[in-house]
Amino acid sequence: MTHTRPTRYTATSIALHWGLALAIASTFGLGLYMADLPFSPQRVQLYSWHKWAGVTILALSVFRLLWRLAHRPPPDAPMPAWQLRASQLAHRALYGLFFAVPLAGWAYSSAAGFPVVWFGVLPLPDLLPVDKALAETIKPVHGWLAWTLLAVVALHVAAALKHQFIDRDALMGRMWPGRARR
Repeated sequence: MTHTRPTRYTATSIALHWGLALAIASTFGLGLYMADLPFSPQRVQLYSWHKWAGVTILALSVFRLLWRLAHRPPPDAPMPAWQLRASQLAHRALYGLFFAVPLAGWAYSSAAGFPVVWFGVLPLPDLLPVDKALAETIKPVHGWLAWTLLAVVALHVAAALKHQFIDRDALMGRMWPGRARR
């Protein structure tokens, strides 16, 4: 008996893809907005929301990676070898950044002495001891990683749009919610 690979990602993969996309975009926007606010109760609340979102992104990323390892993706669309290599590199970079960005934020928060309490209920352990100098070193790293994630996402979106509108190879239909679209 032979098994053919599906032509689309699983519904769980699609939900994780778009859920993480929305969460990452929202969290990035929130981070930009809150960063320059003067100290106030609103800023403290926004930082809490940002940390909650980061931990949620981290948890969803763990689940997404485990799901991906257990469920083979559909076969790659025909494309030049360099595009396939670039796609694989971009996907690896995305997965790495899905972990690196929230972990750097958590490390910064720990070193700065601000505990991470997920949804105000579940206190998470500090990743590092309080060290203000280390916190000031980690803070820009978190920002650089977030901007790098944004750049790789922009390349990912540009490549998907190229496949959809220039190559017309139905690649986007593999990850689009609902029925496959051409």
